[in-house]
Amino acid sequence: MSLPPNAMDKFINELDMALADAHKSLLYRKEMQSTINFNVATKKPELIAPAKPTPHEFKVLSDIDDQEGLRFQIPVIQFYRRNLSSKERDPVKVIRDAIANALVPYYPFAGRLREHANRKLVVECNGEGVVFIEADADVALQQLGDALYPPFPNLDNLLHHLPATAGIIDCPLLLIQVTRLKCGGFVVATRLNHTMSDAAGLVQFMSAVGEFARGDASPSIQPVWERHLLSARNPPRVTCTHHEYDHNTTTSEGNHAPPDDDNKMVDRSFLFTPADISALRRILPPRLRGSSSFEIATACTWRCRAISLSLNPEEEIALSCLVNVRKRLNPPLPEGYYGNAVVYPATVTTAEKLTTSPLQHAVELLRNAKSRAAWEYVKSVADLMVMRGRPCFKTRGIYLVSDVTRAGFGEVDYGWGSAEYGGPALCGIDLVPGVVSFALPYKSTNGEKGIRFTMSLPSNAMDKFINELETAMAVARKSLFIRESAL
Repeated sequence: MSLPPNAMDKFINELDMALADAHKSLLYRKEMQSTINFNVATKKPELIAPAKPTPHEFKVLSDIDDQEGLRFQIPVIQFYRRNLSSKERDPVKVIRDAIANALVPYYPFAGRLREHANRKLVVECNGEGVVFIEADADVALQQLGDALYPPFPNLDNLLHHLPATAGIIDCPLLLIQVTRLKCGGFVVATRLNHTMSDAAGLVQFMSAVGEFARGDASPSIQPVWERHLLSARNPPRVTCTHHEYDHNTTTSEGNHAPPDDDNKMVDRSFLFTPADISALRRILPPRLRGSSSFEIATACTWRCRAISLSLNPEEEIALSCLVNVRKRLNPPLPEGYYGNAVVYPATVTTAEKLTTSPLQHAVELLRNAKSRAAWEYVKSVADLMVMRGRPCFKTRGIYLVSDVTRAGFGEVDYGWGSAEYGGPALCGIDLVPGVVSFALPYKSTNGEKGIRFTMSLPSNAMDKFINELETAMAVARKSLFIRESAL
């Protein structure tokens, strides 16, 4: 485009404002998501035991599994549309029977955790079973809105809370609720004791349920226990620096003051489109432009979040990303391993350095941290757990991001095809409010893929975060536009 200099400047500003408004509409689209109220009728919870006799034995969790930071229940949710080819099949019955069949090869899930000496967790494989809830909702999937991603305002209806089953020790390891919708679709909501599996392990079990539901005689991937592969060495020795852990064994305070009645925690999710990632990528130096979309979006989110919290400039802050190490080890973990195979190496800087430096600073820190997640680092984590009493991950001054964009929750097929949404049911983790975000896969109606980040912050910080994220994107878009106009 050719324009006089003053007209070009005005054009750039007008275009930038238009793009900013368009992007802001994406940021606020969550506010427009349906908050329709509906009723859910549930039947009495039942225990589903393995369909055939299974061994009664004790299986030891790994030292990666039983760390303090994983001793919580995590909910995931999947939404399915009506499938005409399956109209005669009842999803509740199909999935209930499939769970019983899947619990035969995955029989540890039907057991109960026991705590032995030095807080070591062991599964008693006793076949007691997992909790199952049958439910019916007087709502159609389309009434829930076309944007199925957390936060879900009616989650308590779709995953009923049973306090007696919510503990870590001596409690069921899975709770699954299947809710029929009046349109013929259904919802599968699952609560997992996180010490048993990570996202990849849970998806592996769910996929096995799906295979049995579709009529297969056995799962295509056989489960592998072998938790000893990720246990501490003898003698244990911490050989790496682990900024991500506290020195005590309890959860420390978060990285901001507890919200009061006028500043309550707020949950939101924010979309990074391919165009957004492209704009951010182009402001990076050439050596960093090969960074993944997740790395770029995470770095941008971390920086905006730090600004929104108005931290002390000299405060030490950290970013930690969960890294799946199944294929990073030498040799790799065997196919079918369904335990926790993640570490979360942290990178450290100061609030002032992060918030006043360009985006490349955050990207470099993140990439360097992820590169450390190799065999020696994993064994050092396991050794640290044994030597320091299984400490919790640090929560003061740290931001943890869990990447589930490729976990596969949405691809699980119970006979009705893939899910409209499959993934975490919450924006963070109740154990540590405001500390954890999830990176979720996103696909628009026209097939365009992106990344959606969840965020939990006090309300005043959330307002600042939205403004900072919008400013960051406006700057990146303007820089990209000016650069391309000059070509």
